Amino acid sequence: MSNQLYQQIQKFYDDSSLLWEGIWGEHMHHGYYGEDGQSKINRRQAQIDLIEELLSWSDVHTSKNAPQKILDVGCGIGGSTLYLTQKFSQTVTNAHGITLSPVQASRATERAEEMNLGQKIKFEVANALEMPFADNSFDLVWSLESGEHMPDKGKFLQECYRVLKPGGKLILATWCHRPTNFPPGELTIEERTHLEKIYQVYCLPYVISLPEYENITRECGFNNICSDDWSKAVAPFWNVVIDSAITPQAVIGLLKAGLPTINAALSLPLMSKGYGMGLIRFGVICAIK
Repeated sequence: MSNQLYQQIQKFYDDSSLLWEGIWGEHMHHGYYGEDGQSKINRRQAQIDLIEELLSWSDVHTSKNAPQKILDVGCGIGGSTLYLTQKFSQTVTNAHGITLSPVQASRATERAEEMNLGQKIKFEVANALEMPFADNSFDLVWSLESGEHMPDKGKFLQECYRVLKPGGKLILATWCHRPTNFPPGELTIEERTHLEKIYQVYCLPYVISLPEYENITRECGFNNICSDDWSKAVAPFWNVVIDSAITPQAVIGLLKAGLPTINAALSLPLMSKGYGMGLIRFGVICAIK
């Protein structure tokens, strides 16, 4: 990961994470609004539902296939790591979360201690392209909306494969652009321009299509690869966030957080419009080492 991009991502999340927690809670990811996107539920429940839907879709249950050692790649302030550790409390012996943001790692550690999970969970600052873990360390690698930040998708997935135990499972959910291997074909100038605006605001090097992710996953050696497009189910999330960003509390928090966070908030409609155009897609992958 280039040092400049590393610093940009770190600063973005250092500046915005505590604001996000204060206004929107511990989960820094999309919500799930039913397969057709029509469920009328609150944002936090929708975010929890996304986690549960991913587990169900990936056939990870408390009664079977429950993980013992979990790695959360791009852990934020620990939302998924803590949720999964609690859900699988009978089987999880330890869990790790990595992030580029020292602020996130510190806050996640505080939250683990507050929930009496400090003995089971460790959060640290680490580069997902050079993970500080031995081969064959985890039986579940969880990556919820961090793949879009990776400047080398192949290296990222190779690292996920390396640290998984044989038979271990990868669950990946990430921002994508629409497929280009069938009509309407390659991205248009308008679509590329729209993506560039999103890249600039959210510190993304680039995104790829779900079929491209499938190919990379296969090339890394994964088996039993399943994929799906959940764009319709998650698209309402951005309008919900936009509506909640105009409260006095949110405005004051944004002013304190600084210009990049303000720009990100002002640019929320870019994502909503991207889904409306059919350009932005929400891809999910489950695969076995």
